Amino acid sequence: MGFDLLTMGEMQYVAFYDSERRMTIGSRKLPAAEWTFQQLPTQVVWDSHNYVTMAIDRAGMLHVSGNMHGVPLIYFRSTRPGDVTSLERVAMTGKNEDKCTYPEFFSGVQGELIFAYRDGGSGSGNQIYNIYDEASRTWKRLFDVPFSDGAGLMNAYFLGPVKGPDGFHHLTWIWRDTPDCSTNHDLCYARSRDFVHWETATGDPIQLPIRHDTPGVIVDPVPVKGGMLNGNGKIGFDSKNRVVLAFHKFDSNGHTQLYNARFENGAWRIHQATQWDYRWDFGGGGTIIGEIRINEVKLSNGRLEQQYSHKTAGSGILILDEETLKPIDTAVPTRWPAEVSKIRSVFPEMRLNLREGRGDPGYTMRWETLPQLRDQPRPEPWPEPSLLEVLKYNQP
Repeated sequence: MGFDLLTMGEMQYVAFYDSERRMTIGSRKLPAAEWTFQQLPTQVVWDSHNYVTMAIDRAGMLHVSGNMHGVPLIYFRSTRPGDVTSLERVAMTGKNEDKCTYPEFFSGVQGELIFAYRDGGSGSGNQIYNIYDEASRTWKRLFDVPFSDGAGLMNAYFLGPVKGPDGFHHLTWIWRDTPDCSTNHDLCYARSRDFVHWETATGDPIQLPIRHDTPGVIVDPVPVKGGMLNGNGKIGFDSKNRVVLAFHKFDSNGHTQLYNARFENGAWRIHQATQWDYRWDFGGGGTIIGEIRINEVKLSNGRLEQQYSHKTAGSGILILDEETLKPIDTAVPTRWPAEVSKIRSVFPEMRLNLREGRGDPGYTMRWETLPQLRDQPRPEPWPEPSLLEVLKYNQP
């Protein structure tokens, strides 16, 4: 289950589910160790989709949303700046809020608060964008149509928008036809400078809503059952500020490989980065237990790096040649100290969760859980509740 940690100046906020599965928001004034907690009237069940996320608007009000997987909108807003004890559940626009999933807050170009979510279900849903007005304390649609429209046949799974060094906000997505995750297909891309006007990589304007047949958005026409998984792509950039889309799919031998797509000389080029001898053959519904994790391409110490973890190949960092995006070397990932990375619980199969904080850097969360179980109830016995920790670390 995804938790959230947000640090803004001298204030720090944490959002999580407590030992009674209640959505809980905490705050403290740094560097004090004492926290103020507020339990909210919503309780999570067996569903790893139901993460919790939060944001601060320009007036200092706290906004919280989560515990949603195809259910009516769950959204709280504080009545006093930064005061977690003043959070109240409210509606947004009151429209298309009966079947919500994947809430996300992000800031517009003027610092305005924008909220995105999926309206509908897996294989049949539309992406909705709302924008908040602090003066009237009201939300309205950012567009007069949905951002994406699957026409009742599919839905788009989005990653981003991610602010790039080129001034654009970059967005990538794949389509899915049914709740079966093996029906993902077609890697796509769009960009915008203002969140309102969207365009293709060639600069051609995109008419909303985005549909599967929208011209110019498909990067790689990966077919259904082609080895792509929603939520496992990444957006990165090279030293020339070119966007690089990381994803995985099956190669010609049916093995799962890491690929990077970059727009070069007027066209998308797909670069294979690995030669793994393994097929991650996922399918069905529920939250998928990750066998392969990939990170974005990024500049580090003057070179392009890309980190991964793999069920059989282990973990590592690929050093990429910038011209070809081919690996030229490997490196070992930086490890957390033993007092952080060691599992403390003696309960079988417990795993470590580390979640980097948002906002001001230098903080992360640590807690231990059992692994995912495809959103199915786990039979008892259960482990004792684990300690949720906020850790401060020195940045390199």
